[in-house]
Amino acid sequence: MTDDSLAHATMGGGCFWCTEAAFKQLDGVNSVTSGYAGGHTEDPSYRAVCRGTTGHAEVIQIAYDPDEISYVDLLEVFFTIHDPTTKDRQGPDVGSQYRSIVLYHDEEQRDLAEDFVYELDASGAYDDSIVTEIEPLETFYEAEEKHQDYFEKNPRDAYCRMHAAPKVEKVRERFAE
Repeated sequence: MTDDSLAHATMGGGCFWCTEAAFKQLDGVNSVTSGYAGGHTEDPSYRAVCRGTTGHAEVIQIAYDPDEISYVDLLEVFFTIHDPTTKDRQGPDVGSQYRSIVLYHDEEQRDLAEDFVYELDASGAYDDSIVTEIEPLETFYEAEEKHQDYFEKNPRDAYCRMHAAPKVEKVRERFAE
């Protein structure tokens, strides 16, 4: 399958090392790229994003085959592997760069994301309201090479063992099909 026939989804739910590793477990996902989006600084660096001054969130961009996995399936995984009710925080990571955000590529994705969040909130799935931002993707900036495939390259890293590995296991268990 060529990249031209793939669809793309962009979302952030905390550290991109964790979300990247989890989404790579899914059939139909061709690639997952860590990066930055949703801010105002052109071509940001990891260091600048971590300072919290760029407005960008750590995000992943997923290239997927919509004949094998749907955008709604991706949303379901996304809302399963992070806490969408905490503003600017996921686990030990605090700051706007770790906010819960869906950056839609077109109006259909926007509508699907808004409907998904509405239904999830209405179902009472969480004790608190969902604070996930839903915004148009303006520009995706690919993160530095050392951040790509981080979990795969650093399986013994303490942060990865404590935070990425449980997300990977959750995806393997809950979405085995």
